[in-house]
Amino acid sequence: MAKTPDGVRGPGGPPKRQPSGNQSRSSNGASNRPSDAGQSGRRQLERRSYPILVSLTQVPRWLLVVFMAVCMVTGLMLSDGLAWLGAILLLVVAFFLAWLLALSWPLLSVNSKVLRLITVVALIGIAVLKVMGRF
Repeated sequence: MAKTPDGVRGPGGPPKRQPSGNQSRSSNGASNRPSDAGQSGRRQLERRSYPILVSLTQVPRWLLVVFMAVCMVTGLMLSDGLAWLGAILLLVVAFFLAWLLALSWPLLSVNSKVLRLITVVALIGIAVLKVMGRF
């Protein structure tokens, strides 16, 4: 029987590997896994997000992209008396992007995390500047 290449999953999932003696461990002998408190919060976020994600898969992708683009462009364009509405629209986009960032955090590279975090912070900053009347 041919050996399955690394990274290929069969019907039973990836093959179980025997732990080697050179695994990294911290000084107190515990593994470098995230704490249970962080995992339970993450699981709770995933569990609460699941129905929303399922409903979003029912919507055509282009509709979601167009809606977010309209919110962002309208939020950037509104000024003077309607700057507060522009800030709310920008915060809607920032919240959506932050939610997606939180869900995908463990899978992203460091560069992707930083870039996406900067985007969310920039949108929140522009929304605050809009409310203050400076943007």
